[in-house]
Amino acid sequence: MATGTHEVRTAAPQAARTAGPGSLMPVADGVYAFVQPEGGWCLNNAGLVAGGDRSVLVDTAATESRTRRLREEVARIVPDGPDYVVNTHFHGDHTFGNGQFAPRAVVVAHAGTRADTREAGLGLRGLWPDVDWGETPLTLPTLTFRDELTLYGDRLRTELLHVGPAHTANDVVAWVPERAVLFTGDVVWSGVTPYILMGSVTGSLRALERMRALRPEVVVPGHGPVGGPELIDATESYLHLLQALAQDGARRGLSPLRAAREADLGAFASLLDSERLVGNLHRAYAEIEGLAPGARIDVAASFKEMVAFHGGLPACHA
Repeated sequence: MATGTHEVRTAAPQAARTAGPGSLMPVADGVYAFVQPEGGWCLNNAGLVAGGDRSVLVDTAATESRTRRLREEVARIVPDGPDYVVNTHFHGDHTFGNGQFAPRAVVVAHAGTRADTREAGLGLRGLWPDVDWGETPLTLPTLTFRDELTLYGDRLRTELLHVGPAHTANDVVAWVPERAVLFTGDVVWSGVTPYILMGSVTGSLRALERMRALRPEVVVPGHGPVGGPELIDATESYLHLLQALAQDGARRGLSPLRAAREADLGAFASLLDSERLVGNLHRAYAEIEGLAPGARIDVAASFKEMVAFHGGLPACHA
């Protein structure tokens, strides 16, 4: 999660606690997922496609130490490191580690993601000052595209598909057709509350439908455990509930914060980081009022209300 150029002042930080390290696990022949439990704020997943003479790393990690762990795990499979690093979107937990793989690896992203990465800079670090971020130099993509780009190896190809606006304005997913593995970035979530403040509710639903049409057998979400197409279904169901809550709240004249406090999340009540509901409602309300998918919204004000809903700064254990 990044804040763009906005400054966000929050309540006093909670006592720092660092989650356990992530690990790389095979999900198909030549394809791996790097999973960081439990998947909350800044504990993202990454992926590796290593079938042959070219290797592709999908996303990096938020801190220097976590990216070093990712690099060590990748080196077990690809000793010289990946040839490409793909950023699925601009948020720092997926991009701050770029510098540990470049310049050997070419960093690839959507053209809009490159621009957003430059604008956001290292602003995410300011939200959680107690996190040991280490050295995370801003390293921008050097290869960009608009719609689709295929990275070929002699055994496997990685198809990069622009599906945003969804989680952000310009999300990309990575599809490995020979293995039916889909790396979704933060368009799909597993056991963690989705977050679409900077993207779109309706755009996310379109993106999920497009991903479902690929018929993936393995789905690697941006946060949380690896699964199958049921993760697409669960994220879609949450977004339909979000739309219903927004329509009801807007009809009753409730603010997004008030609507979130009164919401019955039902089966989704146990998801991590429930405070994201406030930000999601801000986006959903704005779309009801006619804001275009992916259009700019006041991220700082929304985050302050998320802090209020949570009763303090949300925990980040990166």
